[in-house]
Order: sequence, then structure tokens, then C-alpha cells
Amino acid sequence: MPHLNGANDANEMEYIMQRARQGSRSLPFMTDTLGNSLNDRLLFAVPKKGRLHQVCLDLLHGSDIQFHRHSRLDIALVKNLPLALVFLPAADIPTFVGEGRVDLGITGRDQVEEHECAVPPTATTGVVEVLDLDFGKCSLQVQVPQKGDLSKPEDLIGRNVVTSFTNLAEQYFRKLEAEQSGTTNGDAKDAKLKTNIKYVGGSVEAACALGVADGIVDLVESGETMRAAGLKAISTVVSSSAILIKSKHPSDPKLVDLITARIKGVITAQKYVLCQYNIERSKLDIAKQITPGNRAPTVTSLEESGWVAISVMVQRKQIAIVMDKLTEAGACDILVTKIENSRTHD
Repeated sequence: MPHLNGANDANEMEYIMQRARQGSRSLPFMTDTLGNSLNDRLLFAVPKKGRLHQVCLDLLHGSDIQFHRHSRLDIALVKNLPLALVFLPAADIPTFVGEGRVDLGITGRDQVEEHECAVPPTATTGVVEVLDLDFGKCSLQVQVPQKGDLSKPEDLIGRNVVTSFTNLAEQYFRKLEAEQSGTTNGDAKDAKLKTNIKYVGGSVEAACALGVADGIVDLVESGETMRAAGLKAISTVVSSSAILIKSKHPSDPKLVDLITARIKGVITAQKYVLCQYNIERSKLDIAKQITPGNRAPTVTSLEESGWVAISVMVQRKQIAIVMDKLTEAGACDILVTKIENSRTHD
């Protein structure tokens, strides 16, 4: 997308959406059709890059949200729903949703908490967490060099700490300093922070090796990058995963509910498989204990006397163990089928 007067991605996108909602034709890549279309559409923010991007696209595809994104435009109109996708940096999505400029969004819980440290939610602003999407799991952790005398987070008080999450890091160390000094939370907010929190936008794990920091606060998924950099985790600030969030005043609540149900159906389908098998009716109670299902298994009588067929949802990660137990219990003709989509009740 062309940059406007050197503005960053978030400011640029905000400007574009404002002009588009007004039907502006002053931008060469923003047609009057797009502007008019946005006026009647729910806006859904999606990470434009990074670790959540491709998984989000797959989730939208599974939810039958059909769109085509032009290579130089970060807004895509959905073909089969009154919806427009807005591609934004994950860190900016809580701001747009929290201010009501976008109705829905997918981002990390870490990004929401980082934003709310700086801009606490009110009765009318801030985001509402709709659904934990169960992917993009990671932890924001305090890390120090493996070789060194720093072994607990208190050892970093008064030292240099580098992070991309300055608000959460400051909140964490402010609380730590207050506990060490015995001050109350109210006094701690007014006290000068002893720990020097520095912002770095990327390659945070290199800060200690380069002598910029004594410790860092950074996201950890598998831990491979951390260990390769000679670091170890000594505390967790926030545990995170991808979440679906909404504005406190969405423009179309019914459509929000529809999209939520579709996304939840895809997430559920990814977690479960459909297990079908035959077993003697006399062993039905044992079978039900092995495969209780979400509500109850579906049991159908077979033409062969004394036998039943069972169909039941089983968690994907447990299916191998379940099949072993069913075989031991006397089940046969066990089949496992992938679930493409679903609608279930909690």
C-alpha cells in the first residue's frame, strides 16, 4: 500500500478507513465503490503479518468468509457477507477495536494486555474477549543469560531490561519493586521506577549478548530461540494465545454472533474427530465410559442381533488411546473421520 506522508501503518490505515467511510475519491487506490461499501459493512481486523497471519487466513477460509485481497490494499471486501477485512499489525488491533473504529479483531492476549496497561478500559471503550482461539500459544517471560549470577526477577531491579512490551514490563517491575520495598499499589504508581525499561522493536533476544541489557522481557513459544541466544526464563509475565475480540458497541451484533459461531465451529472441528465403531450391546456401558461424547454418543441398533453402532466425537489428541481402549473392550470396525466444520453447544 502507498504510504501517506511517511505515516506508520496504524495511522495510515485509520486515515484510509475514515476516508473510505466518507466515500472519498481523493486516493487513487480508494474507489467510491469501496468507500460506499464500507459504510454498510462490519469491519473485522486481522493480523497483516507475523506468527498469527496464516493461521487466521486458514480460520477465515474454514468459516466460509470469502474474500480477495489485492496485493497493494489492506482492506478486503467479503463476497458472501456484509463484512470487510482490515489487515493491521497485531499490536494495533486492540486500539482500533477498543475505540470502536473496528467491530471485530483477532490478536494475541499479550497485545490486548499491553494496550490496556496504557489505556485502561472504560464502560464504553476497550475490548471484549469473545473467544479463545486455542492457537498462537506463547508466554511473555523475563529472561536472563544462562551463564551469570541473575537467577530471579528481583535481581533485575535497578538494571537494564529490554523489551517490545514496555507497558507490561513496567507494570511487572513496578509491582516487584513495590513488594520489595513494602509500599502499597497506590504509592507504587507514583514512585519512580528503579528498573530501566528500554524499547526494542525486534531481535530482543540479542540485547543481552550485545551488552544493551542485563535481562529481557520477550515472547517464548518453543523456547528454541531463547536457548540459542544463551538465555533462560526466570518468570512469566503473561500467558497468551490468539483471541477473538469485539468492540463494546459493534455496528451489527447479530453478524458478530454469526461470525463467532462460525469461527467456534471451525476451532471445535480442529479439536475433535468423529469416531464410529460397532460393539455388542452388553458392552455398551463400558463403551460409553470410554467415549462419553460432548453430550452423549449416538447409538444405533444393527440388523445383527445384540450389536450396536456408535458414533461419537472424540478429542483428536486422545483418539489413539481411545481406540486402544475400545479394542480392549471388544469394539470392532473402528473408523475415525476428520470433521470439517461443526456447531456444538457447551
